[in-house]
Amino acid sequence: MRDARYSSVVDNEIGNEIADALGVLLKRTTRAHLHQRLTEGMGEAVDDVTYPVLSALARTGPRSAAELAHDVGVDRSGVTRRASRLEAAGLVRREPDPADRRAHLLVLTEEGRLVVAELRARLADHITASLSSWPPGEAETFARHLRRFTAEGPFS
Repeated sequence: MRDARYSSVVDNEIGNEIADALGVLLKRTTRAHLHQRLTEGMGEAVDDVTYPVLSALARTGPRSAAELAHDVGVDRSGVTRRASRLEAAGLVRREPDPADRRAHLLVLTEEGRLVVAELRARLADHITASLSSWPPGEAETFARHLRRFTAEGPFS
């Protein structure tokens, strides 16, 4: 009986440790700081405010501002303002929604896809650099376990 209680305490400690680390990753200030670093020098329209819209469109494909608002974490009008900046820069365009002609979908342009590719390369480089001091194989193991955690864990 004592072993089961010890195991439960250890498991809770691990759960708390993971929860604390995720809390840091999910903080708005943490994300904003990272987005600011990634978008540095990318032009006036691409910054820490518009980055989430570009990133979400790249992940999800064409979406309405209302649908995208949930993924980005701002309201529909916030997404619309950010999309307008991106549209003026030629990175996003609006197209009629085939399912609802009154609505419009936000779509990445070819230039927008190139910008997202550059941002993803910068992010991958930043992550790789931060893992450079890890022992061989440890980063690969971490990536494998992180994929599993996101697929099977509390966020799935």
